[in-house]
Amino acid sequence: MEFTHAQANQISASTKDEILPVFRLGQRVRILKPIRNDGSNPFEAPDAILVQPGAEGYVKHIGDWLQVIRIYEVHFIEEGHTYGCREAELEAIEDLDGYDEVEEELKWLREHRANKSKEKENLSAQSQKEGEPS
Repeated sequence: MEFTHAQANQISASTKDEILPVFRLGQRVRILKPIRNDGSNPFEAPDAILVQPGAEGYVKHIGDWLQVIRIYEVHFIEEGHTYGCREAELEAIEDLDGYDEVEEELKWLREHRANKSKEKENLSAQSQKEGEPS
């Protein structure tokens, strides 16, 4: 992550991040501050803005720098690039449609298991009836 001197004063490199990550892998996030080229991107001018505030992406990897600073590797969708970001530079974006894929999948699994259990009970009851003398 690249900073100007003003930005460096806002987020101290010596600040220890929370013990547990604030964001999770695959989570949709929005960048709050511009990402500038610190010279590590040879295809852009030094100090050029690589990603504007408000850009959205997904957390691709979570790592640590100096064992105290958490870096989130975020793939920015529109820009098509991945950059490292600090927790203070990101905010979570809740799904706009409110659709919870995990809950939907769990619901389907529970229903499927219940149906399979009923089928098994019916087959067991049917085989017991067939085995009984009339």
